[in-house]
Amino acid sequence: MSTPPELYDVSTREGFLRRAVEMTDRRIPPRFRRASASHPDVAAWCESFGPDSPSLLILGLTGTGKTHQAFGAIRTLAAKGITTGWHADTAPGLLASLRPREGTDTEAEYRKIAAVPLLLLDDLGTAKASEWTEEILYRLVNDRYTAMLPGLFTSNIPAPQLRGALGDRVASRLREMCRQVSLRGLDRRQEPAS
Repeated sequence: MSTPPELYDVSTREGFLRRAVEMTDRRIPPRFRRASASHPDVAAWCESFGPDSPSLLILGLTGTGKTHQAFGAIRTLAAKGITTGWHADTAPGLLASLRPREGTDTEAEYRKIAAVPLLLLDDLGTAKASEWTEEILYRLVNDRYTAMLPGLFTSNIPAPQLRGALGDRVASRLREMCRQVSLRGLDRRQEPAS
């Protein structure tokens, strides 16, 4: 059983880091609470993370560990004592939460997400395309691009096909604002062939 965060001696570096990781893990989905940034390029991005950091685009086929690496990066930053605000969602989930609906100021919600210091947007390019989804995705990427806010993006769309899937403007901005990491391998969720 872990020590409740309020009992850590946060005046020590060890206590501060321990609390940062535990508080971060509370916000991470249970499946990824032990995730690690084990890919060398993801670990290098974490090591060099700072105010002017580029974003990170993690590409790979389904099941190669993109989401694991992205949440591992967030956990690694917390373990280093980088306690920046962050928001994580899938692209379809985020777009669904921003759909106009009665009683909700979705534009205010959009502005909060667009301005969060670190955004993890998982499964980029998997939302059903429409004029509205394309507009929101463009606005989000463009707003973060112009504000130079870092993000973690994942997609199973191969790099050469991103332009066709996301549109020229989004793909161009992602290419400039992101370091790109490609994960290789088979779908880890599939049973091995017998």
